[in-house]
Amino acid sequence: MLKEIGAVFSFLTIFPSSNSTLENIAKYMYIFPIVGIVIGLLIGSFGFGLSFFLDPLLVSLLVVSSIAIITGIHHADGLADFADGLMVKGSKDKKIKAMKDLSTGSAGIVGLVLYLVGLIITISLINGFDLFKAILISEILAKFSMVLMASLGNSASLGSNSPFVKIMKDKKKLGAAFVIMLIPVIIIGETTGLVMLGVTVTLTLFLLALSTRSFGGITGDVLGATNELSRLASLMVFVSI
Repeated sequence: MLKEIGAVFSFLTIFPSSNSTLENIAKYMYIFPIVGIVIGLLIGSFGFGLSFFLDPLLVSLLVVSSIAIITGIHHADGLADFADGLMVKGSKDKKIKAMKDLSTGSAGIVGLVLYLVGLIITISLINGFDLFKAILISEILAKFSMVLMASLGNSASLGSNSPFVKIMKDKKKLGAAFVIMLIPVIIIGETTGLVMLGVTVTLTLFLLALSTRSFGGITGDVLGATNELSRLASLMVFVSI
């Protein structure tokens, strides 16, 4: 299992691991929340330590930068492509083509900037050990949102998302991911964590419906966008409660 976790961790971050096929990684998509736990612990501890020495806004900037570095900006790129696809007028095929375009359009740039600004402002409002908890829970929920999306959605086109969507139709894997996610969310987040979970699930269902209507299903970019937006939404909930 450690080898599989390493392969999935490498897939979701910039850290190298043993080579593994996309299909093999998809088999273990249900352990995405475990990767969220690891990332959350690393970045949460980093932010918590910085909070003793630096201004909250600087801490937030460094935390967001560390998220971008560790994850390799893979999912943020997906968010930009997702925004480009949504803003294109025309058929579903035309929207999908816009998402797959290597160049980022104005919608993608604006969407990404708004996301990053929102993330920096939100995190800057959290201090001390609460910062550690918020980052940890939000990373777990962000990874679970992708598992949920793949489990409930259908592929809009043949691509990197296809193995994940196919394999996650096994509801036992979704159940395993739910248990892995729920235990730390309840223990660490308590009632606030459950509210964050509720918002994450609601947002995921909304994005699924939006993607199905716009693209005829989900793509790898949609999964990446769901990860990013779920992270931001759950952090905003943490700040608001």
